[in-house]
Amino acid sequence: MTQPSPAATALHAALAEDTLAPLRLALSGGLDSCLLLHLLAAEPDWRRRLEAVHVHHGLSPHADEWAAFCVAQGAALGVPVRVERVQLCPGNGESLEAQARRARYGVLARHLPPGGVLLTAHHGDDQLETLLLAIKRGSGVRGLAGMGARQPFAGGVLVRPLLGFARAELAAQAGALGLTWVEDESNGDERFDRNFVRQQLAPPLRERWPAILQTAARSMSLCAEAAELLDELAQSDLAAIGEGERLPVAPLIPLSPARRANLLRHWLRERGATPPSREQLTLLWQEVAQARADANPSLCWDLWRCCRHQGALVVLPRDEQAAPLSWEAELEVGQWLTLPVGLGRLRLVPSPAGPLRAPQGGERLFLRFTVAPGCRLHPIGRAGSRRLKKLWQEYGVPSWQRGRVPLLHYDETPAAALGVFVCEGFAGSALGWEWQR
Repeated sequence: MTQPSPAATALHAALAEDTLAPLRLALSGGLDSCLLLHLLAAEPDWRRRLEAVHVHHGLSPHADEWAAFCVAQGAALGVPVRVERVQLCPGNGESLEAQARRARYGVLARHLPPGGVLLTAHHGDDQLETLLLAIKRGSGVRGLAGMGARQPFAGGVLVRPLLGFARAELAAQAGALGLTWVEDESNGDERFDRNFVRQQLAPPLRERWPAILQTAARSMSLCAEAAELLDELAQSDLAAIGEGERLPVAPLIPLSPARRANLLRHWLRERGATPPSREQLTLLWQEVAQARADANPSLCWDLWRCCRHQGALVVLPRDEQAAPLSWEAELEVGQWLTLPVGLGRLRLVPSPAGPLRAPQGGERLFLRFTVAPGCRLHPIGRAGSRRLKKLWQEYGVPSWQRGRVPLLHYDETPAAALGVFVCEGFAGSALGWEWQR
């Protein structure tokens, strides 16, 4: 009886608890992913649950050939292969490596069913390169922990079953199976940091210290444990504060700088934001969290922006602007209206408990995000009218949300800022609204 290869044994161990989950394989067409495809397809139960995904970055003149190769490999083994094209933007300030990685994982996330398993073919040499790049960037323990063998991903789990193998070991196993694969010519381009590490730094390290992959993996495992402990501490601190979308500043003041920074990074990650650098995090605390009470401070980095409002920090996508939208649409009672820039949809509904009166004398209903220049509004219960900017301040509407509050008009007269106030002369018990954000 033929003994399974070491990689096949590792794969069985990695998927031991995933007996029913859908399987997705990130298939580049290179040595490592082709070996993983072959091993997965060799097991009927795995093959039945398996689909492969090839991301076409369009960076190489051979990209179409690689996609066709992957589709052919899958067809020969009875595995469907989905090819997804992505568009990168050279010169946008982000490295092509980072753009390609972000685009690739975005595609893989979309293809992973809930509870599914995504398999990637990262190996021990990739781990060593990741560690050296993390040192070059000055990463903390989370970055130095490298890639986990198993971690949550997009409603499922990401599994890397080949991390315990050197690339040379995988090449020997693939050769013994008579496999073929493609070679990416860009892997020799040392303008890319990872390629420089792969070609110039890793080989002399392995030659000098043959066990470097194992010792590096041990150090990364210890860093992963330290990162887990820091997460537990941050979670405990957040629970004591009262975790939510807004992070109150006052409870952070008594914490030591290191503990506060740990909490801030954890809170940002939980909001889906990439934490800023150490220097930017210091600025976030000094110039945003501790700014004057009457200031409207914010800090931008990467794709994110952190603001302070009413004594608490809020993190937002960087492109979420506060400027009012130049947009309007007429409303018909009972009909859904799709709002711009991802604000959802809204409709007016008949409601005897609603806060609005019915239109009178042929009044038409419009939805806008601005009022006429110089317009003053008189909310119910207020003494006199005020300009809209002043009302936003009085009602505590954050500056970045003010241009995104729908303003209902009866003809040309503002009647309500939906969800905030109704104006004098428009109160009643005829209409309400539903807003699916």
